[in-house]
Amino acid sequence: MTPTGAGTFTSVEEDERTERHPQTGRRESEQERIDRNLQEMLGELRVALPGVQVLFAFLLVVPFNQRFGQVTDFQKTLYLVTLLFTTGSSICLIAPTAHHRLEFRRQDKENIVRTGNRIVIVGLVLLAIAMTGAVLFVTDVIYGTSTTIAAAGGVAFAFVVIWYVIPLRRMAAGR
Repeated sequence: MTPTGAGTFTSVEEDERTERHPQTGRRESEQERIDRNLQEMLGELRVALPGVQVLFAFLLVVPFNQRFGQVTDFQKTLYLVTLLFTTGSSICLIAPTAHHRLEFRRQDKENIVRTGNRIVIVGLVLLAIAMTGAVLFVTDVIYGTSTTIAAAGGVAFAFVVIWYVIPLRRMAAGR
């Protein structure tokens, strides 16, 4: 028996059966890798979904606020666009769970993971746009144009750099 690093042991026969994956370096079968990828994706969604749900709930109650009747046409349009991006993000971030639930008996987790990954990336892009739109909307209602541009620009810049530029640069450097 040999230690696996997680407090469990595998037999030498099991180590010989599973080769190291060329990209991850892990000793796991292709099926184990796909299972792990699906679990990781679903775990990541458990982090993203509460954020999009809170934003969505906030946006749903905004029109019922007494001050909403005083917003400008630009702010109303911005509100609607932000609500739609939030809805799109919710659709995309919930989709992998729906796909898994509908297709789990087909034994095609690899397709669920591959498709789900693409949909989640789109959902995160939509979420970044929606959150930027929410900041733009709130700051425009409260402060006006100059603060609005600075706040929304800073938020958009932070999303682009932290969510996308950093990991994409690492991926490019690893090639």
